Amino acid sequence: MASPDRPRTVAELFQRAQAALDAPVWDYLTGGAESETSLCRNRLALDGHAFVPRVLRDVSRIDAGADFLGAPIALPAFLAPVGSLRLFDPAAATACARAAAAARVPMVMSIMAQPTLEEVRAGAPDAILVLQLYMRGGRDWLAATVARAEAARCAALCLTVDAAVYGRRERDLINRYSSAAAVDRANLGDRKDEQIAAEQAQLSWDTIAWLKARTRLPLIVKGVLSAEDARLCVEHGVDVVYASNHGGRQLDHAVAALDQLGEIAAAIAGRARLFVDGGVLRGTDIAKARALGADLVGLGKAQGAALAAGGEAGVVRLIEILGEELRTALALLGCTGLGQLGPHLLRQVTPVGPPTALSTLRLAPAPAWPTPCTPEESRKTPA
Repeated sequence: MASPDRPRTVAELFQRAQAALDAPVWDYLTGGAESETSLCRNRLALDGHAFVPRVLRDVSRIDAGADFLGAPIALPAFLAPVGSLRLFDPAAATACARAAAAARVPMVMSIMAQPTLEEVRAGAPDAILVLQLYMRGGRDWLAATVARAEAARCAALCLTVDAAVYGRRERDLINRYSSAAAVDRANLGDRKDEQIAAEQAQLSWDTIAWLKARTRLPLIVKGVLSAEDARLCVEHGVDVVYASNHGGRQLDHAVAALDQLGEIAAAIAGRARLFVDGGVLRGTDIAKARALGADLVGLGKAQGAALAAGGEAGVVRLIEILGEELRTALALLGCTGLGQLGPHLLRQVTPVGPPTALSTLRLAPAPAWPTPCTPEESRKTPA
């Protein structure tokens, strides 16, 4: 994305994505479950914290580097798991993995993404790659999938636990749109929907214990909002507790993960790492999450938008912009590194204006609800 056409803001990436995508795909990317209260609550949690900066500190050198399970990375951020990446670019997860490697951040690849894990690894041999799992089979299937992750040199496994059933995403329902029908599930083979639904609903703490006994790969558990569940994660040997309300796309009227960080951090008491996602679109969002106790912050919708806006180069540019914003925020807060961030630099405040998923980007408002399309249109994918 060479100058002068090179995007300078995350808002520009979203504007280009919206122009590139069919309306149902844009709604799939930016929408949430039912009333979208959980979706908006993610933004509300971020906007409900204001900075209290310190001044007259030497911030001539800023280090925004972090680590992922001991591996040095450029920013305290990672590409969160997104299932239908081929909706946004033909190279799909391969493009994102290459971008992550170029930007020196990890990528958590969804088992629902395209192409296969093996193809992504071949296309991005240097990426810090994590395989995200849904329970899409029995123990034999899970064992085979773990073996694939190990063979593909994955740095960890990430089990998503907040999707016992699929959330009711009303934008997709009104659009008569199905992302599952629009793209292949290259990593699942010929698994039937009814089999998948039954097995996902049977996920339990026994599965966590079985996984920990089955592999030496670090285990991340994604979808934790309760302090008690965070304690149970630690008791079961989980390496990373990943606080998330699934981007507001599963349970409507759920709390925002950011609002639970304090309780979860207290519950795990340093015995596991703490990741978070949910509406993160700016470097200041990353700074707030770090100040509230998160080690790393996931990028979901922003990743999809950047991929639609410019493919691999778009995702690289997203990470560059967020890095620039984060370093600016650190300097203006009087911090030279992430270790100086903490709750003492934040105050809870009344947000300015009503929150929406993209309100922080100041984009032109989109229609409140989509217009239904035909089943044929619902299967369209971008060229």
